[in-house]
Amino acid sequence: MAESVSSPSAATAAARGGFLAAIFLMATSAIGPGFITQTATFTAKLGSAFAFAILASIVIDFVVQLNIWRITALTRRNASDTANAAIPGAGYLLAVLVLIGGLAFNVGNIAGAGLGLNAMFGLDPKIGGAASAFLAIGIFMSRRAGLLLDRAIIGLGVLMIGMTLVVAFTTNPPVGEALRQTIMPDVIDFATITTIVGGTVGGYITYSGAHRLLDKGLVGEENLAAVTRASLTGIAVTGVMRFVLFLAILGVVASGVTLDLSGQAANPAAQAFAHALGEWGLRIFGVVLWAAAITSVIGAAYTSVSFLTVFTTLDERTRGIATVIFIFFSLLVYVVMGTAPAAILVFVGGFNGLILPIGLSIFTYVGFARPDLMGGHRYNRPLLIASAVVCALTWYMGWKSVGTIFAFLNA
Repeated sequence: MAESVSSPSAATAAARGGFLAAIFLMATSAIGPGFITQTATFTAKLGSAFAFAILASIVIDFVVQLNIWRITALTRRNASDTANAAIPGAGYLLAVLVLIGGLAFNVGNIAGAGLGLNAMFGLDPKIGGAASAFLAIGIFMSRRAGLLLDRAIIGLGVLMIGMTLVVAFTTNPPVGEALRQTIMPDVIDFATITTIVGGTVGGYITYSGAHRLLDKGLVGEENLAAVTRASLTGIAVTGVMRFVLFLAILGVVASGVTLDLSGQAANPAAQAFAHALGEWGLRIFGVVLWAAAITSVIGAAYTSVSFLTVFTTLDERTRGIATVIFIFFSLLVYVVMGTAPAAILVFVGGFNGLILPIGLSIFTYVGFARPDLMGGHRYNRPLLIASAVVCALTWYMGWKSVGTIFAFLNA
C-alpha cells in the first residue's frame, strides 16, 4: 500500500526535497552567463592566484547567505516584508531595486541562453533566446509548476557541474599550485573579489533560496538548523562550480594558450573549452552556458516576482502570471536590442552592488535590535558580528560599483 503523503516519512522526504530545491535555486541563480565569463576572464588574467579570490569570496558569501536565510526563516516573511517591518518604507526600496536589477539581468540571461544554443546547434542566438524564454514560461504556466521548477533547477545544476568536470579532467590543470595559491597567493586582487561576490550573492540571488523555503513553509526556529545547513550547502555548490570551472580554464592557460580577452565579442570560456576538446569542447560549453542561463532566467523571474507581494497580495495563480509576464518582457527587450548592451549590464551591476549592502544592513539590524520580528529569538551574536563586518565591506563594494557606473557613463 502506498505511503500516505501526510505520514512522517513522507513529510521528511518533502522537507528534504524543499531544502534541496532551495539550495539549487540559489546556486543556479548565481551560476549564470556572467558567472562563467567572469571566472574565465579572471583565470586568464590571474592564473592560479585566482584561487585565493574564490576562497575569499566564498567566506564572504557564507556570512551573507547564512544570516539572510536564517533571519528570513525566523521572521517567516519575505525580505521586503521584513525590511518594511523593521524600517518603514525600506521594503519598497529593496523591492524596486531587486525588480529593476532582476529584469535587466534577465535580458543578459536570455542572451546567454541564445548563445548556448548557438554553440550547441548553430541556432540563431535570437531564436535560441526566444525558445529558451518560452521553455521557462512553460514551466511557470504548468499546473505542476512548483515540481517542474524544483526538478529543472536540480537536474540542470548537476548537469553543469558534471560537464565542467569532464573538461577540468581533460585539461589536466596544476591542482597542487592552485591549492597552494588558495592559501598563499602570489597576487591578491581586491577588485576581483568584489566583482565575484556581487555575482554570487548580489542583487536578487541571495534571496532566491530563502524565498523558496518560505514558499514551502520550511521556516521557524524548529527548522533553523536545517536552514543553516541548506544555506551553507548552497554557497558550497556555487563554490564547487566556480572552482571546477576555474580548474578547467586554468589547465588550458597553464598549457601556454593565450585566451583573447579583448573586445565585447571575446568569449574566453568558449575558447578554453574549444582548446581542450576541439569541436566537442565548444558543444559542451554550449550545454554549460545554456544550462547556466536558463536556470538563471528561472531564478531571476521567480525571485524578482516574489518581491511584488510587498505592494499587493498575490495568490499562486496571479504570481504565476506575473512571472510569465516578467520573462516575456525580458524577452521583448532582448529581441529589440539584439543582446544585453554593455550600458545596461554596467548600470545593473551598480544596482547589484547596492542591493547587497542595503539588504544585509537591514537584516543585520533585525538580528541585533528586533527580536520581536523573529518570534523573540535571540540571534547568534558571533554570526551578527561577522555580518556587521561583511556589511561594512559590502558598502565599500557598493560605493566602488557606483563609481564604476559614473566612470562608464562619463567615458
